[in-house]
Amino acid sequence: MTFRLINPADVAEPLFNAYSHGVIIPPGCEILFSSGQVGNRKDGSLPPDFSDQARQVWDNLMAILKGAGMGVADLVKVTQFIVGKENFPKYVDVRKAYLTGHRPAMTAYFVPALVRPEMLVEVEIVAAKKP
Repeated sequence: MTFRLINPADVAEPLFNAYSHGVIIPPGCEILFSSGQVGNRKDGSLPPDFSDQARQVWDNLMAILKGAGMGVADLVKVTQFIVGKENFPKYVDVRKAYLTGHRPAMTAYFVPALVRPEMLVEVEIVAAKKP
């Protein structure tokens, strides 16, 4: 399926050319909204390292997409909450490995804390696919 990516000429290019300003979902698609995913492994444990948490977040998101019969190419919107702006470059490296060039709409926030103090990153997604 092809989403229509909206990057108008009269708006500055997306930062780092890593996302799109807007995405139009074609009619008749199923839409998936995820809850925010944190770096908890299936057994409930949380890695202490930021990059390990970020990878687990994306592993969790990929499992949710797969469970819905979707993949990374079906991502429409990614919202990211990162504790500590110094962690953002590490997060971008992890995200890049999962998105493999796909450019959904994105928003990132630097936050002082998440629901538990040891949690360092949380990400929620919106995806869409024709049934």
